[in-house]
Amino acid sequence: MTQQNGSNLHTVTAADPPFLFHCGEGYERHRLPVGTTVIYPNEPLEPIVDRRAAIIHAIDNPEGTEPLNAHLKPGMKVTIAFDDVSLPLPRMVAPDIRQTIMEVVLERLDKAGVTDIELVCAICLHRRCTPAELRHFVGSAIFNRFWPDRLYNHDAEDPDALSHLGKTEEDEDVELNRRAVESDLVIYVNINLATMDGGHKSVPVGLATYKSVRHHHNAKTMLHESSYMDPERSDFHRSCDRMGALVKEQMKIFTIETSLNGDTFHNLLGFLQKREHNWSMLDRLNYHGSRIGLRLLPGPLRRKAYSALPAPYGLTGVHAGDTDAVHPKTLVNAYRQQLVSVPNDYDIAIVGLPSIGPYNVDSTLNPILIHCLALGYFFNFFKNRPFIRKGGVMIVVHPFENSFNLLHHPSYFDFFEHVIPQTRDPHELGKRFEKKYAESEWYRHLYRHSYAYHGVHPFYMWYWAAHGAAHLGKVIAVNPKSKLVTDRLGYDAAPSMKHAIGMAHDYAGKDARVCYFHCPPILICDVP
Repeated sequence: MTQQNGSNLHTVTAADPPFLFHCGEGYERHRLPVGTTVIYPNEPLEPIVDRRAAIIHAIDNPEGTEPLNAHLKPGMKVTIAFDDVSLPLPRMVAPDIRQTIMEVVLERLDKAGVTDIELVCAICLHRRCTPAELRHFVGSAIFNRFWPDRLYNHDAEDPDALSHLGKTEEDEDVELNRRAVESDLVIYVNINLATMDGGHKSVPVGLATYKSVRHHHNAKTMLHESSYMDPERSDFHRSCDRMGALVKEQMKIFTIETSLNGDTFHNLLGFLQKREHNWSMLDRLNYHGSRIGLRLLPGPLRRKAYSALPAPYGLTGVHAGDTDAVHPKTLVNAYRQQLVSVPNDYDIAIVGLPSIGPYNVDSTLNPILIHCLALGYFFNFFKNRPFIRKGGVMIVVHPFENSFNLLHHPSYFDFFEHVIPQTRDPHELGKRFEKKYAESEWYRHLYRHSYAYHGVHPFYMWYWAAHGAAHLGKVIAVNPKSKLVTDRLGYDAAPSMKHAIGMAHDYAGKDARVCYFHCPPILICDVP
């Protein structure tokens, strides 16, 4: 096996086995042309053995502020806010790190005589988390103590539960959860799975409303975005930071941020994060057995089986205190796990998309989410500059089914059926259609009282992918099931990987450089 520039880059030879690709709710293997560069993620970092001790040390030795105990006194009002079901992916083996943190924090609050405590899941405009999901985050003891009156989802459409803090110097509205605003102390419990998470994306976004997030979740910001996985260069994060500065003037926040290693898949699926030449006989048997088993199951059962096994993530870091002091230390740990040095960009990049995304937990990866995962997330997994050259080609392995979950994604279905056929231009989408979807009383009702994403959410997914769509010259889907889907997304279609690579070379040139971005587990290409 030929390696280049360290152990994460492999140059394909004729002797190599087929390479594994995630493909929706399953996976498959493809041979790649000789000379293709395979970009592998780093091996999982060794986890912290005693998570509880690490948490205690962090809150007793915080960054930029006094220890947690010094902030507590009897009679005060405390709100504990925490990340929602979009983190981590897949879900963690119990106990979830949020549970362990909250157990430690609640012990301190109880000892200090604090009784006015509420727990708020920071969903912003995501779907509400179910009671079962909340129980998984916080554990049965905390759930039974606080649910339902003092443990609940943030509601971004309840006018009586919101508070407008003012505007930033860039005229950006900051509107947040009233309970949090009126608290003497907000403790935010974060999981930092990707470098776009955490920092001032926690309180000013997670507890915000459409009135606030429209200022950075828009076509103008995203089309000029460097990469929201590269916060130092990110217009999106600059907007969040401006909002965070205003929030800090009016609210007292004690942040607890965590970072996880790359141990993404259960032991039975361990082959999914091994390099192909390291597969054992058992890995090969598990690959073939699970792949055949998943293919034989009907759609809903296949989805349940695919997402049934939780991930054994390990904690690699926990820091607490002032948000601006904490977050840089969290990013160091995230980059330590995810950053892979890549010496140059490529003309053609091949990706295999799993049906694991932040916005389809227990649901379908619908066509809009496929577009977002490919051109929004996978394209943006870079630091400094894209790993695909301007005008290059992305080849995408995924079933591309025309399938929607109408419980979770009703506005997505309407967006796909009635908006995208009229225009794919993100600016035009925003001007002509966004307000109607954002202010629809029906979508508001489903967001507040069912388990639907906010009506505006599909627009955000389209904006997320705007930079990738503008940067790439062509996107090719490998053997898609629905031509309607690829046509509507603006993708070309190829019947096989071989045909897709041939089409890409026809477009990019016979000598075009090709890479296979071997993700997940998450990796971020550091391109100088």
